[in-house]
Amino acid sequence: MRPFATVRATARAPVIQVVKTSVAIIVSWLICAPLLSQPLPVFAAIAALLVMQPSVTQSLSKGIERSLGVILGVVLAYGAGLLFGHSSFVVLILIVVAIVLSWALRLSPGSANQIPISAMIVLAVGGGDNPAYAAERIIETIIGAVVALIVNMAIVPPVQVAPAVTSVKRLAAQVAESLDALADALMTVTPRDQLSAMLTHARSLRPLQKSAAEAISNAEESLLLNPRSAKHRAQLARLRDLLSRLDVLVTRAIGMTRAVHDHYDAGLPQEPIAASIARELTRAAHDLRLLAEIATASEKAPSPTVVEPPALTSPLSVAAPHPEHWILIGSLLEDLRRVREAIIDEADS
Repeated sequence: MRPFATVRATARAPVIQVVKTSVAIIVSWLICAPLLSQPLPVFAAIAALLVMQPSVTQSLSKGIERSLGVILGVVLAYGAGLLFGHSSFVVLILIVVAIVLSWALRLSPGSANQIPISAMIVLAVGGGDNPAYAAERIIETIIGAVVALIVNMAIVPPVQVAPAVTSVKRLAAQVAESLDALADALMTVTPRDQLSAMLTHARSLRPLQKSAAEAISNAEESLLLNPRSAKHRAQLARLRDLLSRLDVLVTRAIGMTRAVHDHYDAGLPQEPIAASIARELTRAAHDLRLLAEIATASEKAPSPTVVEPPALTSPLSVAAPHPEHWILIGSLLEDLRRVREAIIDEADS
């Protein structure tokens, strides 16, 4: 394991995020220095640094957390300074009291950490018994938080729809690939190691499903309080609807693959109904790719003049299968019915 692997992110933050954070710190510093006659308005700079988040909603949340933590920390420091002075023992006891107070109030980690930090800084510089100093630190923090929020809204507010599109498209493609693999296994004799690989691939759909859900949640959060949200909401609604269908399809794909893996034998492809199920699985994969293409299309993309019709339309005639296969065939038919319902309703709309 590399020594510093745990302290490095997998990807750098966008350059625009670095620029916005720097601008927020500079502006809040330049406002507070003359306004409060404070040559080193570090509370404002720290507030701007922490409040600047990838989305406006997160910035608002961090601003509230930061401001609440500073207010409580400064008030505690002021009271402790008046009553007990500024000795190191008082600072230590105040830190413990701040931690216990945060726990008792069930505050979020942002506010809980800020209370003892603010209290320590105020007592350390000797302003714990000065009401003007305490009030200025609160004002300074609020200015830094407000500036960061305004800068985040004004300079290219980030929209996280593109990662959501990528995640949902990847999930849909992998589900379709699993359905195609099942179809191949039902039409030709498949070795055991290939069946195991199919099952492993099907089970890998769960992490992709979770990632897609998180990406859509991040996209929805990025659109809150975002002036650019209107032109993205329709596409995001389509993604959310497609993901709800993919949730069903992931469960069906895993279940069907596990059933085939556990009950497969060389005689299964000889069953007449197996070939029919395979054709329907191929059509399901086709229609899923079609739905994903429609749902993930950008609002700016030109609409196709001819929409390809869904392929999952053929009824099945079921003959009595071999006694060793009837449980597996029945299970596949029921799963196929649910796959059909998850896809065809969207195609008909």
